[in-house]
Amino acid sequence: MSKFTLAVVAGASAAVGAATTAALYGIGGRREAKSQTIATTPTTISKDPSRTTPPPPVPIRRDDPGVPAVPPVDPNGVFQYGFLGPVADLRAAPSLISSFDRARRNPHWVAEHITPASLLLRNGDRRHSYFAEDHTIPEKYRAKLTDYARSGYDRGHQVPAADAKWSQEAMDSTFALSNMCPQVGDGFNRDYWAHFEDFCRRLTSFYPSVRIVTGPLYLPKRDAIDGKWKVSYEVIGHPPNVAVPTHFYKVIFAEDGKNGGNVSLGAFVLPNDIIPNDKPLQDFEVPVEAVERASGLEFAGLLPPARTKRLCKEVACSIIVKEYADRQKQMMSPPPTKGTPPSTAMTRR
Repeated sequence: MSKFTLAVVAGASAAVGAATTAALYGIGGRREAKSQTIATTPTTISKDPSRTTPPPPVPIRRDDPGVPAVPPVDPNGVFQYGFLGPVADLRAAPSLISSFDRARRNPHWVAEHITPASLLLRNGDRRHSYFAEDHTIPEKYRAKLTDYARSGYDRGHQVPAADAKWSQEAMDSTFALSNMCPQVGDGFNRDYWAHFEDFCRRLTSFYPSVRIVTGPLYLPKRDAIDGKWKVSYEVIGHPPNVAVPTHFYKVIFAEDGKNGGNVSLGAFVLPNDIIPNDKPLQDFEVPVEAVERASGLEFAGLLPPARTKRLCKEVACSIIVKEYADRQKQMMSPPPTKGTPPSTAMTRR
């Protein structure tokens, strides 16, 4: 078989292979028409009639399943030096479980579980607890006590100490900086946010089991000059590397205690700013999906809609305003009793 004949067969095979690929993968319309068009150069006949110049080689289609592809690179080889991340830095403590954001030196999320029994126990005293760096996180990524010094922000608990009075160890575990974020103090951490935490505790008056996921958000706002949406947040520390969240969220799972029972679900997003105490808590209620989109997390992917209820339709989502000094003396409000006016206590709808 002459070289010319071999070239013709090769060209025909390539054309058939392209057509076969199109048929197997359902490539139709314009794409199929293009796949069957092969660019060729006319054969050049030399002056010597006994000799011919073979046509140039037909380009090999990269998507031809009949042609084995051997990549010239190996990106996975970078793992020989270590896993790049991101690393979750999961922390399982007696009173919480959390995932840490190394880039912002704040938690991604912190989850807790409270029950009527856990809140009745008084074995922990916050006067014996101290703020501390989380030494389970590598030193170059962790938030440090000096980062908060003279920053103007509180070390804001994500899981509050008042939810962990059932043991001293449990309470101590809430004081690790991996459970903290920079929070505005007066008007927020020491006021409205504290009232919101109290609301969560009072849910145990109606639900035998309450799970809460809390964390920071860094949300965009429209620029006053060019009208574009931008994410901007302050950074504190020495060097400055602890991000100051623009907002905080809580996703609440109030469980009825039955096997496969209903879950009253509530999601709230609050700005890290001064909030008047007369602001209705329900104004901060958002769909869970909104928190998922903003945080990149998934909270209730395994919870069937048939078992889901809206928390603020089941109970009155409202806060009880208390002075900060009183909150320091008594971290948990007494459960509402029958006959208590709705204006001063949570009520079941």
